[in-house]
Amino acid sequence: MRLILCLTAALALSAASTQALAKTSGFQINHTSWTFVDPDKKVKVRESIDAHGNYVENAVSGKHIDHGTAVMKDGKACFTSAMTNESESCWTTSAVKIGHSMVTKSDKGETLKVSRIGYVKLSIPK
Repeated sequence: MRLILCLTAALALSAASTQALAKTSGFQINHTSWTFVDPDKKVKVRESIDAHGNYVENAVSGKHIDHGTAVMKDGKACFTSAMTNESESCWTTSAVKIGHSMVTKSDKGETLKVSRIGYVKLSIPK
């Protein structure tokens, strides 16, 4: 009987910890691609974040715009450009399925409508 109680308790604890882990892990930005209109340059941009957290932004026309690193911090997607001296820029996120859009807001108060697309491996044009 003790064995059954111990096994039941262990299974309950395992289920509870799995649920807690699922709630804290949240949305992941790695291995995703997005499109949006750059508000400064007024060009349509395709951005991809690879599995290691490196991002590349290219205009849909092919011109390279930016690249750097992306990480998730406190439920926000934070980008650090390798091309500028600007500090890290963090944006709100939510789980978005491929083919759907969301409005995201930066820590600086900027808003941007982004659309998720199927992952496309991008590289810096030579």
